[in-house]
Amino acid sequence: MFRLRLVPDNTNIQFMRGRHAGLIVSAFLSIASVVLFFYPGLNYGIDFRGGIVIEARTPQAADFASLRHTLTQLNMGQVALQEFGSPQDVLIRLERQPGDDAAQQVAADKVRATLAQEIPGTTVRRVEAVGASVSGELFFNGMLALGLALLAMLVYIWFRFEWQFGFGAIVTLLLDVTKVVGFYAITGMQFNLTAIAAILTIMGYSTNDKVVVYDRMRENLRIYKKMPLRELIDRSINETLNRTLGTSMSTLLSILPLAFFGGEALQDFGIVLIFGIFLATSSSIFIAAPILLFLGENRLRRNAPVDNAAPAANPTP
Repeated sequence: MFRLRLVPDNTNIQFMRGRHAGLIVSAFLSIASVVLFFYPGLNYGIDFRGGIVIEARTPQAADFASLRHTLTQLNMGQVALQEFGSPQDVLIRLERQPGDDAAQQVAADKVRATLAQEIPGTTVRRVEAVGASVSGELFFNGMLALGLALLAMLVYIWFRFEWQFGFGAIVTLLLDVTKVVGFYAITGMQFNLTAIAAILTIMGYSTNDKVVVYDRMRENLRIYKKMPLRELIDRSINETLNRTLGTSMSTLLSILPLAFFGGEALQDFGIVLIFGIFLATSSSIFIAAPILLFLGENRLRRNAPVDNAAPAANPTP
């Protein structure tokens, strides 16, 4: 039976030769991402900086390009439009206007009047203002969710593997998260609750990928008792390479439609996930594995010689 193999069987790529370059490049990108987080900073969405949400229904299917142009002329800051249910239902998000709650009501009334004038028959079904306190609470809860997710993954990997595996996985996750934040800063995409969901999804995918590779390493540690750790790690990565690339490819194919056809609501989410897939796959090989090699060189192989490696058996790829 024919099976599609993304890489040939019995590959012997020496990934650990590039361990120093991988760690240096990753550290540089993460430091640059932290700098970008503070300057020029992230483009926070309405969820995190407050604003106005208006739900409207147009007589016919909404022309988003024309509607965005019309609302932009009001000079009330960034305008975000989203289809809400049917093609006639539109969710309009505006930046929080300078001033108190009365200023938000004035801005909402201005939008309502503009819609009635430019698109006769339009009805405004709901108007909500996200205040500074609410947006601050949403931001805190989003950051709390990221922190708790990191902690939960640390506990899971720590108990399932030796502490070296857990430390390597969490450090790699932190580096991945900082790079995703840097990606938001460079692209100018809105950083909102959807961004938090994207980061959590990438963290879950990245952890799963590292668990697959780590599990094979742990299995090989029991089988190849005299094999040097560097050679064993290379062997483990090669043995799981088809599975890693196959999982990444299938996930990528399922996300591409979101990035190209998901509309304004899902397009940014899909693009970030695509970036996250490449990031998680590469970090499992060039970041998590080298960290394990440095930490476990004299611990995981403490009582084993470093030469004359003789495999006891061949594990199933």
